[in-house]
Amino acid sequence: MIVRHLSEIEDTEADIKTENWRSKRICLAKDKLGFSVHETTLYAGTVNDFWYANHIEAVFITEGEGEVEDKATGEVHKLAPGSIYVLNNSDKHQVRPKTTMKTVCVFNPPVTGREVHDENGVYPLIVEDDEEVAS
Repeated sequence: MIVRHLSEIEDTEADIKTENWRSKRICLAKDKLGFSVHETTLYAGTVNDFWYANHIEAVFITEGEGEVEDKATGEVHKLAPGSIYVLNNSDKHQVRPKTTMKTVCVFNPPVTGREVHDENGVYPLIVEDDEEVAS
């Protein structure tokens, strides 16, 4: 069993901060779960272009409001607490929070925590070594 609290993640290398968002990586590939879990806060008024070419991501909104645009179709969906969007087709998308939005994100395959978005908003696929064990 793994039990963690966000306070254990804050201000560690698993707490990634940018101008547009902050992602607390709660469970990562090293935990050997087959997925990773993050709490991500997107800041009001920002425009965020993402494309997870190597991952499926599910995003559940717990606080705040905004919208997500499917870049392939131009379709825009409103987001509010209780909404979920799932990027199951390597969907290029843009997230535009109207207010600060808190989300819970699940990635498959799991991220290691070392990924950085490239110029296209893509995380590279990084696989953990088998020697690493859950903490």
